[in-house]
Amino acid sequence: MKVLLCAINTKYIHSSLAPWCLFGALKESSFDGQCSVVEGTINEDKKEIIRRIMEHEFDLIGFSAYIWNISYVKELAREIKERTGAKILFGGPEVSYNPSEVMKESYFIDYVISGEGEEPIVKLCNGEDPKSIEGLCYRIGGEVAVKEPYVSNKEPPSPYVKEYLEQLSGRIAYIESSRGCPFRCAFCLSGRCGGVRFFSLEATKEKIILLANSGTQTVKFIDRTFNADRKRAREIFEFIISEYGKNVPGSVCFHFEIEGELIDDETVEVLKKAPKGLFQFEIGLQSYNKETLLGINRSTDLDLLEKNIRKILSLGNIHVHIDLIAGLPYESYESFKKSFNRAYSLSPHMLQLGFLKLLHGSDLREKGELLPCEYSKNAPYEVISTKWITKNELKKLHLVEDVFEKMYNSGRFSLTCEYLTGLFDSPFSAFEALTEYIMLHPIENTLDAFSRAIYDCFTGYQAVNSAVLRDKMAIDRLSTNRMGALPYFLKVKSPEIKRILNELDKCETTKRKVGVKRSATVLLSENKLVYVDYTEPDKINNKFQINTINLD
Repeated sequence: MKVLLCAINTKYIHSSLAPWCLFGALKESSFDGQCSVVEGTINEDKKEIIRRIMEHEFDLIGFSAYIWNISYVKELAREIKERTGAKILFGGPEVSYNPSEVMKESYFIDYVISGEGEEPIVKLCNGEDPKSIEGLCYRIGGEVAVKEPYVSNKEPPSPYVKEYLEQLSGRIAYIESSRGCPFRCAFCLSGRCGGVRFFSLEATKEKIILLANSGTQTVKFIDRTFNADRKRAREIFEFIISEYGKNVPGSVCFHFEIEGELIDDETVEVLKKAPKGLFQFEIGLQSYNKETLLGINRSTDLDLLEKNIRKILSLGNIHVHIDLIAGLPYESYESFKKSFNRAYSLSPHMLQLGFLKLLHGSDLREKGELLPCEYSKNAPYEVISTKWITKNELKKLHLVEDVFEKMYNSGRFSLTCEYLTGLFDSPFSAFEALTEYIMLHPIENTLDAFSRAIYDCFTGYQAVNSAVLRDKMAIDRLSTNRMGALPYFLKVKSPEIKRILNELDKCETTKRKVGVKRSATVLLSENKLVYVDYTEPDKINNKFQINTINLD
């Protein structure tokens, strides 16, 4: 049998692990056929991906299905079926909990693997009867034979075959050291099939070294709660730190999804030793509304969670990303604002404002009484309104989220954000004000246009000192833009700039290095000049160092 596995990613930089897990399983098994993998992105023309698919011979073609690509891969699969008549196999979270519905709607899909796929695909490709294969849903007459999602008790074969490693350079590499989750959040699927299954610690260490030397810049652990076993997590952290600069290149960072409440003092002591920029943490907050947290099966100790997040942030060596979700049960527009303000007060490097999706298989979707709502019937099944938040309020939150991404999460306006949010009754109010201004004064999608909108919006407020605002924005722009150029409305003409730059170049300690660009401006609110040498940015906030000179 000839097998082709197809993965459609959101961006080229993402290197889907799923097809390579199945590829690795087939390669390690007694399967004596051929197997290949084709990857693409949802931004590519389907004709181009079909062209690449048709370069291969295959009897069976499998597609990984997620909320972000399900429509795209269905279109691909239908055309491939019509052209070749090959058997079509779907797998992944988007089809694991609704296989009957998927197959009845899509005549061209012959099989769906519900749950883990490594063992079912080996059995299918080796010719076993579909009836006997756990997790394999198939057609029988005009009906669909549905199986429960399959969860193995074995450690999966390694996906890190030569073909996978060869295409990693410049892309994110993914690794899993466990499957499952100890929690059962009502909006998520990770805890649906029981607890956590940990994989070999020694094998995980070997994979870390392998991926760190693959040409990738980021190794991302896809464990849903990486520190579910705190001792094990510490051992992996310690291992990576000990190998840094040896078998782990200094240019590589590691990303983990962790549970903030499980951070203990022993872990903090280990993390203190991590080189700056080696680790990135993603911590799910979701909401500060206690009724909301109970409604989604999260019994969170918010004070402990905050305390632990602050501990990690205070180390200054780890990039911290925290999440909130709009549209959850009992969360109104006002309570979401309160959640935002409290999360913002932590000063994370990134605060993601997400919007609830009702995933097939999640409690919030299957038990409608938990969340009376309206949601999109097509993927990604995003909530449109709930009993507690209106359609217009959610639409507005989307606009605020876009502004917040550009202003705060981009890291381009951190000093500006710090200044402005202190002048409003709450941080949310500041971003809401800019959102409302842009709604009335639409702008082009450029950095300079967005910068001008910030300046024009906030200089209209009596509490805002326009000179201070200009200076904060100028410093932000200089420290984050390697081109070193300021937009015209932030520029200041002063003979002092050229004079001082010439003086700096005459001194050995401040002389500009060969090939290094330098930019400067004077401040309007202080008698100072600031300048930046564009060498290497900070590994945590990605900013270039600002140097200040008094003009007195």
